[in-house]
Amino acid sequence: MAFKPPFTGIHAIAFALFDAQERLDRAAMKRQTEICLGLGVHGMAALGLATEVSKLSLAERRTVIDWVAEDVAGKVPLAFTMFGGSVAEQVEQVRAAEAAKADWVILQPPMVGSFGAAEYIRFFGRIAEATSLPVAIQNAPAYMGRGLSSEDIRELVRQHPNICLIKGEGPATDIQQLISVTEGRLPVMNGRGGLELADNLRAGCVGLLLAPDTIDYALRAYNRFLAGDAEGAEEAYREVLPAIVFIMQSIESLLCYGKRIFGARAGIEIHDRSPAQRPSAFGLELVKRYAEQLGPYAA
Repeated sequence: MAFKPPFTGIHAIAFALFDAQERLDRAAMKRQTEICLGLGVHGMAALGLATEVSKLSLAERRTVIDWVAEDVAGKVPLAFTMFGGSVAEQVEQVRAAEAAKADWVILQPPMVGSFGAAEYIRFFGRIAEATSLPVAIQNAPAYMGRGLSSEDIRELVRQHPNICLIKGEGPATDIQQLISVTEGRLPVMNGRGGLELADNLRAGCVGLLLAPDTIDYALRAYNRFLAGDAEGAEEAYREVLPAIVFIMQSIESLLCYGKRIFGARAGIEIHDRSPAQRPSAFGLELVKRYAEQLGPYAA
């Protein structure tokens, strides 16, 4: 089944799950996808910041693409983030995503150097020209140290029509400005662990792309908001907000504590791949408390 943009709703971006020897854990990765699909996510993705893509070899990235595609099996729209320091490296991964029948790809700026907007526009444009898949741009300057302004994004989309979605990582006010500058013609999905969830939807976001640690609460809030129950959406958001604040202190905190909350709720043992932020004894107490408050995942 082929899905077409805009890709709306709450999409899950997979954690990279490792065994005690720091190898990718096939059974745990499959279980993660099964949980997300069972909860009713509107899409799946992998190889973003939550997937610790910078710690994966090119072969491991190909493995994650194959595993997640096999487990999703066309049930929901599927995306993969392209990581790499050159056009050629990202295009090679685009080819792997195409072969796995991905529905769209997300381009990250290369994590080498720091350049002006014109250089990133050329970089993204050359990759977009190499595929017929719908393309999104991940614009996360707060997390990645590089990004584009709303005006730069408008110019990028003008030059390359198959760039048809933005994956944001910013405050709802910034997202609303981007939507305004692009005159509502460019669908935007935000992330940030679900912070400001309802306000993102009020700003015009078509959905959110989130790690699975608290995604069931995001789904509940989103579905209530879509049904016209704004107060019910806020209630679901308030229930989970303390956990989101704890998890989203940084990307390293998400990978240390958010992944452990996911593991506690899913019954999956979590192992880190070095280098990694290690949990403190107090942090593990908080993981236990939040996991108990949120409860196990239930379809």
